[in-house]
Amino acid sequence: MIETIKEYTNGEVTIVWKPQLCIHAANCARGLPKVFQPKDKPWIKPEAASTQNIIDQVFKCPSGALTTYINAQKQ
Repeated sequence: MIETIKEYTNGEVTIVWKPQLCIHAANCARGLPKVFQPKDKPWIKPEAASTQNIIDQVFKCPSGALTTYINAQKQ
């Protein structure tokens, strides 16, 4: 099986979504509904919240389908 990985960035942080791991607990949508909008495409809008709020919310993902990484500064 090929693993699907989607990435969404606000320039400072990138949200990584692995749909095969998602259990649809909806913690993300309840915690940051302006960022995580499952009925929309794209469903993740990282520009709608601060980087720290995104990191804090993604940390609460029970399945590990959502992770984040801080983008490297361009010199």
